[in-house]
Amino acid sequence: MRGTTVLPGTPCQTPRAGELPMHRLEVPVPNALPFSIGTFDSIGPLAQADFPHRHTFHEIVYVTGGTGVHVVDLARWELSPPHLCVIAPGQVHHWDTRDLEGFVILFTEDFLIDHPGDRELLRRLSERPWLTLDAADHASLHGLVRELDHEYRARAEGVESVLRSLLHVLIVRAARLPETPSAPPPARTGAVAEEFARLAGRPDVDLWSVRAYAERIGVTPGYLTEAVKAATGRTPSELVRESRAAEAKRLLARTDLTVRQIAGRVGFADPAYFCRFFRRETGVSPGDFRRSGDVRRGVVGDAVHSYDRPRDSPRPTAQVHRPRRPASIGSL
Repeated sequence: MRGTTVLPGTPCQTPRAGELPMHRLEVPVPNALPFSIGTFDSIGPLAQADFPHRHTFHEIVYVTGGTGVHVVDLARWELSPPHLCVIAPGQVHHWDTRDLEGFVILFTEDFLIDHPGDRELLRRLSERPWLTLDAADHASLHGLVRELDHEYRARAEGVESVLRSLLHVLIVRAARLPETPSAPPPARTGAVAEEFARLAGRPDVDLWSVRAYAERIGVTPGYLTEAVKAATGRTPSELVRESRAAEAKRLLARTDLTVRQIAGRVGFADPAYFCRFFRRETGVSPGDFRRSGDVRRGVVGDAVHSYDRPRDSPRPTAQVHRPRRPASIGSL
């Protein structure tokens, strides 16, 4: 599929504001087989990236050792190997682990051409992404993964058809695994609502629409609306408006920026539209608010707070990690 693979050394592009890094599969030459398998170490650092990101390709992870957690769509899964994990294109994930061991299998939609039904099986597996294997399942699936790895490295005649067949068997057998995951599913909606609250309470994060927040968190706008409404009884659009108004109040009260400059700071290209928005939300114009004597004596606080932390407790800040170029994964 066009745009899902890149050649080695393809420069990384900086994601646009509010977007997560999007990794593409590296292939050695144009039109090469859109498939790769290796250990976490041989694939490269991005195989165990500790920052949230997406892929343009499918990833099957077979974990045989290590400690820590794997975060998929904000749900945190504890490591207690062996595990099988399927990550679909577009899903957000990252690792917070030590001594991670196992195999990573990477392939694009194009590689499933002989078995199109596998796309639906992979979609279902990605909805229960963290499976703990018993001894019998581990022996069977681990053997398949090692055979895939051997076939890929041997590059004997007919390698492509053998790899497609072995991958098909792996996907079908994985889909047969019990529905019950390794642990009770985390409260994903609560995690999504909490992440929304954390971002909305940070004026340094340049997000001023529900769609922008959803893209940053890694969910759809509809899912974000459901999660936030379930946690607060209010829609994210209401809370985003409050957050914008609160930041505008803070800038009017604590800086000498012009109304035009403040409008730009809170995401309005048109100062007149900002003034109408501000009056609708506060009942006064930006100029009247700035001239009010009550403003200088008051403290303008955050409009949105954690749903389960005390109001005055500090919010965590996310550490940003700079990825290095891997052996088999490229990034946009």
